[in-house]
Amino acid sequence: MEIINQKVIRKDNTLLSVTHLSQLLHYVTGFGGFIVPLIIWLTSRRTVEGMDEHGKAIINLQLSLLLYILISIPTILLLGLGILGLIGVAILGFVLPIVNAVKAANGESPSNFLTIPFV
Repeated sequence: MEIINQKVIRKDNTLLSVTHLSQLLHYVTGFGGFIVPLIIWLTSRRTVEGMDEHGKAIINLQLSLLLYILISIPTILLLGLGILGLIGVAILGFVLPIVNAVKAANGESPSNFLTIPFV
């Protein structure tokens, strides 16, 4: 009996951490903070233990941040409250990937603070 296409699931906390930290490409290059984690997640979600959970958390965070930005921009006209929203989104988008990278390195589940579950 021959087994074909058997996938070996490996535990790689470093790749999980790098995937979370790749979200910070928005702050370095201005783009790539959504595309790079998406590519890493789609290519390794079946071969790395925990990648599916962490990848979904990353995509949900990025989509939530985009929604918060889209809500904050029109509310700038309402006494400047949108500026506070944009500052909050910038802080959340910088801190949460770092927190989740540390949790991934320790083998814990990612934090879903203020994240809307889209995926």
